[in-house]
Formats: sequence, C-alpha cells, structure tokens
Amino acid sequence: MIFESHAHYDDTDFDADREQLLASLAEHGIGTVINIGASLAGSEASVKLSEQYPFIYGAVGVHPSEVEELTEEGIGRLRSLCGHEKVVAVGEIGLDYHYPEPAVSVQKEWFERQLVLAGEVKLPVVIHSREAAKDTLDIIRAHHAEEIGGVVHCFSYTKEMARAYLEMDYYFGIGGVITFKNAKKLKEVVQYIPMDRILLETDSPYLAPEPHRGERNSSLNLPYVASAISELKGISYEEVVACTERNAKILFGLEK
Repeated sequence: MIFESHAHYDDTDFDADREQLLASLAEHGIGTVINIGASLAGSEASVKLSEQYPFIYGAVGVHPSEVEELTEEGIGRLRSLCGHEKVVAVGEIGLDYHYPEPAVSVQKEWFERQLVLAGEVKLPVVIHSREAAKDTLDIIRAHHAEEIGGVVHCFSYTKEMARAYLEMDYYFGIGGVITFKNAKKLKEVVQYIPMDRILLETDSPYLAPEPHRGERNSSLNLPYVASAISELKGISYEEVVACTERNAKILFGLEK
C-alpha cells in the first residue's frame, strides 16, 4: 500500500469533502497518511484526525512562516501533543526565505527550539527548507539532529546538498514536482539518492503533479509520483511503493 508521508488534510481546502475523500483512500491503494502540523491549531487538528481515522498519524510543529505565533507556552503545547500515542514526528519545522517575513532571526530561533523539543521527546523531524539550504543544514548539524533522524520534505536542492543529508541518514520527501517538465535538478537528485532514503508525499492540498498541476492536490495523485520515480530509477512501480512504504514505517516507528 502507498504510504503518504506528508499531507495537510486539516486545511480548509478540504472542508467541503474531507470525510468522503479520506474514506476513499484505501480503495485507491493508500494505506497510511501522516498529517503534518503547520501551526499550533493545525498540529491539534492533526492529532484529532489521527484519533478519527485509524490509518492517519500526526506530526506536530510550526512551519517557519507561522513561527511568530510561538512562545514558550506554545512549545509546551507542542510537547504535550508529542505525548499522544499517534504523534510520530515533530514538523513541519525549518526555514523559508522566500518571503521577507518572518525575520530570519525569528525563524532560526524557533527552528532551533523545535529541534531541541524533538530531541527531548525523541521523535524524528519533518524539515521544511526553502531558499535556505546552508542555514538549514548548519542548524541541523549544530544541534546534532542526525541523532533523532528525519526527512527533508519537498527536497529542492542540489546533489551536493543531498549528499550532506545522506551522510546523516536523512530521508527525502519526493512529491508532485518530480513530474514537472522543468524539474531537471530534482530528477538528477532522485536518480542519485538510494531508494532506501526516499518517501512519497503530496503536500496536499499543494503541488499537484502533472497532469493535475494547479489543481487541489490529494493522496489520490501519489501514483503519478511513484510512476515518475519508477521510470527514473529503472525499477517497477510496485517496488517503488513497497520500498517507500517500508522507509516511512522505519522513520516514523510504525514497523509493527
């Protein structure tokens, strides 16, 4: 079964048909979903979804674009959520320099604080890094986050940067971008990364693959991603699905 390692089903884009969509996933071969928190409210919603659906697990964390809401009290709320039996990661956390706000210093402060939290609760991290390659890697290394493990979601950097994460035994979240015609750099990276380091993801409702680019994304589009990886790696679609499911279960502690 396909393992969806990164979706946001708490997003308002799913308010009209969330129940029907999630109920349809199993019949389309989607076996497990990690719903990723991007804010304090989103983290709490992820936990609620995990309680409602046996196949959904939660990650809790605050996205770099939302860190201005964080305080030590907020970290305390996240710590409490981390104790939930179906919370399997801290994320998504990291750095995003695409827009001028929040300030870099604020992003770094709360990225570091959430890395410390992950180390304290012994959960892997889901890393968001956009236009911030060096700073993200430097902070992860400074906090020895290779010891807790994690995944770089929607990996968008070079082979050289991929090598640095491979040396720390990190995983790489690969989604709809791999199907884009102009994704030459990512395709080279996917050919380079070993299969035992790749996870399938959508980032739903964002980043829908071809031929649905620009539409609302969902886990139902993961076969397009798996097919693209299959072609790039020269292995069967079934092998991609089985391998990425195994990888995700190892990372998120769901092997049993």
